[in-house]
Amino acid sequence: MLIVEDDEVIGERLQSALKKNGFEAEWAQDGDTALEIFAVGFFGMIILDINLPKRNGIEVCREIRKAGSVVPILMLTARDAIEDRVKGLDAGADDYLIKPFAIQEVLARIRALTRRTQSVKQTVIRVKDLVIDTTSRTVELGGVVLHLTPREYQLLEALARNLGRTLSRETIIERVWNDDLSLSNTVNFHVTSLRKKIDTGRESSLIETVHGFGYRMGGDSG
Repeated sequence: MLIVEDDEVIGERLQSALKKNGFEAEWAQDGDTALEIFAVGFFGMIILDINLPKRNGIEVCREIRKAGSVVPILMLTARDAIEDRVKGLDAGADDYLIKPFAIQEVLARIRALTRRTQSVKQTVIRVKDLVIDTTSRTVELGGVVLHLTPREYQLLEALARNLGRTLSRETIIERVWNDDLSLSNTVNFHVTSLRKKIDTGRESSLIETVHGFGYRMGGDSG
């Protein structure tokens, strides 16, 4: 789960309740940070407040839908005007809750949205002749199954989900691998190893190096 809420009391309450009910929950307190986290994370649902610093919830929702994501979005608002609900739904939100709300209702809405969206979840990502099944966490190249290490797989899936977007080495370490101890050259090592497995017979690598920053999978890859 990704919680996007600038109110510390509400954010902490939601995060604590979700964790107690078996969910992993990250929390962002402004719209820009939410989009940065979403770009490199794999979330089953977003709980999104409308009134946010930097970029409001309507703008965040539009950006997520513009990127092609169908992740369920539950929008929170302190406003009870009909036009605000309509704006949220038109921007791509799946449901909304008006503050104040009971945690039991949040959990019920999550269960309902999960049932509603199970049939439209993207489980397969294709980039040229590369097929990534995110459910079984398997990768095929031209119909041949590749044997990747867990870190190679996590890196490949993150890059494939963010075609054309550069992921910094720090982002890969902290957000993709959830590892605060690895060094930058660890990412370089895994990229080199991954390239050996996915670039056989290819004129240029699927993974591009953005010098001084990180790596990306080209936007014209698939």
